[in-house]
Amino acid sequence: MLTARSLMIGGWLLLLAAGCNAPTTQDDPLLTQLISADTSLRYEVAHRDSLEIQILYTRIDRDSLNQPHFTSHGFGLDSSSYFYPASTIKLPIAVMALEKLQDLKSYKVNKFTTVFHDSAFSGQRPIRFDPSAETGLPSMAQYIRKVLMVSDNNASNALYEFLGQQEANDRVRKKGYHIRVLHRLSRAATIEENRHTEGVWFTRNDSVLLRLPPQANPDSIRPSRKVYKGIGYREGDRLIQKPFDFTYKNEFPLQDQQDILKAILFPFSMPPARQFNISDDDRRFLMQYMSQYPRETNWPPYYRDTTLYDAAVKYLMVAQQKQPISPSIRIFNKIGGAYGYLIDNAYIVDFDHGIEFMLSAVINTNRDGIYNDDRYDYETIGYPFLRKLGQCIYRYELTRPRAHKPDLSAFRITYDR
Repeated sequence: MLTARSLMIGGWLLLLAAGCNAPTTQDDPLLTQLISADTSLRYEVAHRDSLEIQILYTRIDRDSLNQPHFTSHGFGLDSSSYFYPASTIKLPIAVMALEKLQDLKSYKVNKFTTVFHDSAFSGQRPIRFDPSAETGLPSMAQYIRKVLMVSDNNASNALYEFLGQQEANDRVRKKGYHIRVLHRLSRAATIEENRHTEGVWFTRNDSVLLRLPPQANPDSIRPSRKVYKGIGYREGDRLIQKPFDFTYKNEFPLQDQQDILKAILFPFSMPPARQFNISDDDRRFLMQYMSQYPRETNWPPYYRDTTLYDAAVKYLMVAQQKQPISPSIRIFNKIGGAYGYLIDNAYIVDFDHGIEFMLSAVINTNRDGIYNDDRYDYETIGYPFLRKLGQCIYRYELTRPRAHKPDLSAFRITYDR
């Protein structure tokens, strides 16, 4: 079905090729009422279409055995409406890397094993050292820490090399997630270069445990639709006055974002086919570094960097907050921000008040419709929206009745510092 949607006054465009899914826009009455009643969100509600706002709030109620039951509420959810997922794509890449390591455990390798990268195709970069690690040597564990705590692009790219483009897409597709992993992040590369990934080998005490050759996806992932957005884009110093092509960019819809977060935090709430084959230790590892603050981290020595405040990669409820987050609250999440899009996909828990909920949201702050010009309204529109939205849902969670107070001890984690 061919879908076209006006994105902004002034001619914003979204062009979808034939064959995409029919739109499934959802506005749940409860969520709509909560957001509409919050006067601080009046501007966002009034401009919801031009801001491309999508929200997914999932209420969690525990039964007498402390088993969680989920009720989801959407606002603006549209399965056919493309948004650029930016760094949120790093969460499935990280969990898939752990799953692949689980498949390779017979070779005596794990996330802490030293791993090196070879360059074998244009655009690739060999890796022999990691100065952020205590040992100075690279490992999948260190890459995942950096991805989850500060959203490090180079670390995510190293995981992409380990997976390979074809395998990354095959793994999520087989589990029923609607994700496309097509390119490295913050690195200029052609479609052909992104199709080719580096060889890697794992070592211990100078002995090679496993060598994986370079990979090449034999057939580039074929997008199911063409996606063009905006009215123009910058290419160097030139302004190109035609919509920007997102067709070969990554894709990660909001529902799938929350489903993957749920599959990590609440694995048995998902059908077996959609669960990830990772160990309990790997799952706790993901949980720790999704929720650990930089000041609690020795390696990398983020505790020394005073610019890495608690909310540096926490947008919902606390975006732009410089003071420490309340010790009773933990946020297990993955954020993203690029091309004007801001996204946060989070599970938020308040131990003191016995509160837990999931909240995922995206907003497009590119008001002039020009891409690649770095003129986006993150500070004035994006961050304030995500902060206010999180606080709105949190206030509701504080007051809503619960039949059983949750036991949240499973989410109390011992951090590095």
